[in-house]
Amino acid sequence: MEISKLLKENLISHEFNSFLFIFVFAVGGLLNATCGNATELIIAIFALWQHKIEVVKYSLLGSILSNLLLVLGTALFCGGIANLGKEQKYDRRQADANSLLLLLALLCHMLPLLFRISGASASLAAVPTLQLSRASSIVMLVAYITYIIFQLVTHRQLFESQEDLEEDDDDVISEETPVIGLASGIVWLVGMTAVVALLSEYVVGTIEDASESWGLSVSFISIILLPIVGNAAEHAGAVIFAFKNKLDISLGVALGSATQISLFVVPLCVVVAWILDIKMDLNFNLLETGALAISIITTAFTLQDGTSHYLKGLTLLLCYVVIGACFFVSKTPLTPRSESSQLNTGNEEHHQQIE
Repeated sequence: MEISKLLKENLISHEFNSFLFIFVFAVGGLLNATCGNATELIIAIFALWQHKIEVVKYSLLGSILSNLLLVLGTALFCGGIANLGKEQKYDRRQADANSLLLLLALLCHMLPLLFRISGASASLAAVPTLQLSRASSIVMLVAYITYIIFQLVTHRQLFESQEDLEEDDDDVISEETPVIGLASGIVWLVGMTAVVALLSEYVVGTIEDASESWGLSVSFISIILLPIVGNAAEHAGAVIFAFKNKLDISLGVALGSATQISLFVVPLCVVVAWILDIKMDLNFNLLETGALAISIITTAFTLQDGTSHYLKGLTLLLCYVVIGACFFVSKTPLTPRSESSQLNTGNEEHHQQIE
């Protein structure tokens, strides 16, 4: 399951890496993030179709945590090791923009949770929480569209690599040529995405069986193990650019991917579930939302000064290890109580109060 998914991810990543030399770096970072997140979106839709809402939430949350802590942490650590004795520099404005959007996504995740635990019973709060989640999802999609316009049109210069302005790096870039052409890349991309779509149903269907056979919780497999394989494309690309002292590209890949999942993939899944009459909200439970909050805040503090060294990367990696250990020892059941039953109970209690 994981090996086949890794092979397809690497093939899709290979095609998008060719695009990095055809388009400007700002667009390339966005395309690379989109490439890696295509698999997460496909798997999430298949899981939604099978009404496995918790698997959708776990896998998307795991992708965000993996990009913020594992991918970015490894890139900063390897870049710092490759440049010992000096600090690597990057444009802080790009990191600030992504951090601000991630905080907006965190707010949209926290409010449904706080609404659920604010005092009302779970059954009575189920319907308002779902309505709030759908409204927040629309807000996040609007924010993501604005972010795309901001990145590619109005403030494009903020997302261009600082190294592009240096003559030495321009010479290196000029020597690099696309491995394949644009048309061939599109054909390969469409073909491999179709293969991933065919395998996604198998991946979703085997998560629970793997949990039973391995003795691991579904939350650990979905939040930690699956995203490690799924983010292999971003992981490799971010580390390679960090070794080349191009941290702006690494940040564009890691932070861009986390932002895309938070503001686009997650709310899109809520909207798709809404269309399919599946009741999915943004309440990711207390432990999961707390891990997301700590990850976003830690990453924002790490990137606030525009410089990096290996200690910052190591700190992010250690945070990921602690969060992974937390979900490893956690034995949270997959579906302690279905959303539909809570919503039905909430409607019944609401009618009883009216009577």
